Amino acid sequence: MVTRLEAERRATGELLDLSFDTIAGSGPHGALAHYRVSETTNRLIEEGDLVVLDSGGQYADGTTDITRTLPVGRVGADERAAFTRVLRGMIAMSRARWPFGLAGRDLDALARYPLWLAGQDYAHGTGHGVGVHLCVHEGPQRLSRLSEVTLEPGMILSNEPGYYREGAFGIRIENLLVVREAEPLPGGDAGRWLDFETISFAPIDRRLIVTEMLSAPERDWLDAYHATCAERIGPRLSPPARDWLAAMTAPL
Repeated sequence: MVTRLEAERRATGELLDLSFDTIAGSGPHGALAHYRVSETTNRLIEEGDLVVLDSGGQYADGTTDITRTLPVGRVGADERAAFTRVLRGMIAMSRARWPFGLAGRDLDALARYPLWLAGQDYAHGTGHGVGVHLCVHEGPQRLSRLSEVTLEPGMILSNEPGYYREGAFGIRIENLLVVREAEPLPGGDAGRWLDFETISFAPIDRRLIVTEMLSAPERDWLDAYHATCAERIGPRLSPPARDWLAAMTAPL
């Protein structure tokens, strides 16, 4: 999987280098947040596994970093519930709106709250700064309990909550966000407000979502995100791939 993904990136003729060594962990390997596969640790993917795939590329016009969690066959109820909690946290951060002056530590809990309600958490920051054809983990901005750097328009950060059950499975969902000036809201307070624009476009696997766990605004956000993915990616695909994309981005 790691070598095929790198080959596909290089086949574009635009790749300068990978952003980092690709993380591809199935089953218990997915529970290691920064797992690096090797010939000695490589394992066969089995029915019921979750696969955590975290990859990125360096291009002349930017640096990418994206993670998706993929199911292999039928996945257990615990895994699907945990995936949906991670998704809810990822959506909460994507929809965040805040008064100017806050730092990453002020927003980090938004992504963790659905997991906290189930007595779960993850042992890494929610997001890191991303350079433009520079370092994929680039400060000073972070979405972390430790970050005191004020978030400002133009900053790019990852949004990647997760959940990891040792010896069993891992989950992570990651998009990149850019901080921007927020549009004023009717009846809202005066002053300077900020929000995020999502700048990564890849479907989030519907087979892992427990739809009834999502609120109406969360479903609306996901449907709108998937519609944007279809609009932006669809014209670039072959007819069979376009059919796959249409199924993956259909409304919940």
